[in-house]
Amino acid sequence: MDRRQLLLSVFQHAVAAVNGQVRVRETLAGLQLADASWRVFAIGKAASAMTLGAIDVLGMRLKGALVVTKNGHVDPELTATPGVRCLEAGHPVPDARSLEAGAALLEEINAAPRTEHFLFLISGGASSLVEALRPGLSLEVLVEFNRWALASGLDVGAINALRKRMSAIKGGRLGARLGGREALALLISDVPDNDPATIGSGLVGDPASDPLPASVPAWVRELAADDQREVPDISRARITRHVIATPEDAIAAAHRFATSKGIKAWSAPQRFDGDAVALASRFCHELKLGDAQLRIWGGESTVRLPAAPGLGGRNQHLALAAARLIAGHEDMALLAAGTDGTDGPTPDAGALVDAGTLDRGTVGGFDADDCLARADSAPFLDAAGDLVYTGATGTNVGDLVIGVQGGAG
Repeated sequence: MDRRQLLLSVFQHAVAAVNGQVRVRETLAGLQLADASWRVFAIGKAASAMTLGAIDVLGMRLKGALVVTKNGHVDPELTATPGVRCLEAGHPVPDARSLEAGAALLEEINAAPRTEHFLFLISGGASSLVEALRPGLSLEVLVEFNRWALASGLDVGAINALRKRMSAIKGGRLGARLGGREALALLISDVPDNDPATIGSGLVGDPASDPLPASVPAWVRELAADDQREVPDISRARITRHVIATPEDAIAAAHRFATSKGIKAWSAPQRFDGDAVALASRFCHELKLGDAQLRIWGGESTVRLPAAPGLGGRNQHLALAAARLIAGHEDMALLAAGTDGTDGPTPDAGALVDAGTLDRGTVGGFDADDCLARADSAPFLDAAGDLVYTGATGTNVGDLVIGVQGGAG
């Protein structure tokens, strides 16, 4: 296969290895579940796939499910399943539907019979998709904060630390609402350290004292400081947690697939973070100078957005920055994509760039430097024919960057 097809195949195998339906089904099958009625609460971009995995195992023991996910991520099979309620809400910026989903979550928890066991299925995106605001806050304030946070250049851990402080259910508070029930939580991680206290802003995690980032402006610091008035009482919260899929799992699967094709592969030992343009320079440098034919990195980059950003996501931004560096290098290509199948506010997962990307986009009427300065990478990459579309993948373990050089492919 050629270099582009190789990169797409490696990415597809990585994503398949952390599919929500498969991981939930395998995990539940390996646990000694109570022979009782179960109620599922699935929240995040992978909520539909994770719920299907639970249905595969629980069967008739499943008495109901609330599925909250991003627009376009509801699996049609679920809408025809009795007892399953599917809601779509705002992402990456929460909206009124996010508050409605939070209210629905609390209502169903409170109304559930005491004989039912709870199964929480949490994946990335939960921070935006479901919310119950702390007293004194409004939807307008929540939206303003999230728009600032997404443009700030802060990483996901720092943003989630702030989100917890504004929520009545995150940061360990939901556990206090369970009334002493035992609950099982399965989580797909897209955050550093795979910590349940950070995944989904700690929706099913224990409380954590996260320090505020130093760069937080005064108005955000004031909002977050009010959190000190309330300490969640988790003395009766009994949640057993299992992180069932991680970025490391996806990277390992990508490495295995490449090796099975006789390709010398290298995987980064640590997740990447930081500015997307700086990372593009680093990755291209490592790819060019390293002896591996294929290199795999996992993590999440950041982009500090201008006042009026164009269309694109962090992966497309990184890919376009890389395209400038590998222009004319016929033996190099690089893919940057989100494992959930979306990149920022776009329908595409990311982009795959090669030696000719810069020329193709320029002929299409775009200037790469200008597009990067305006955070408007999608039009350039569309003109170059380099956007990668997968649709909803049923998982979310952050982003993958995969590069190939030399004789691979």
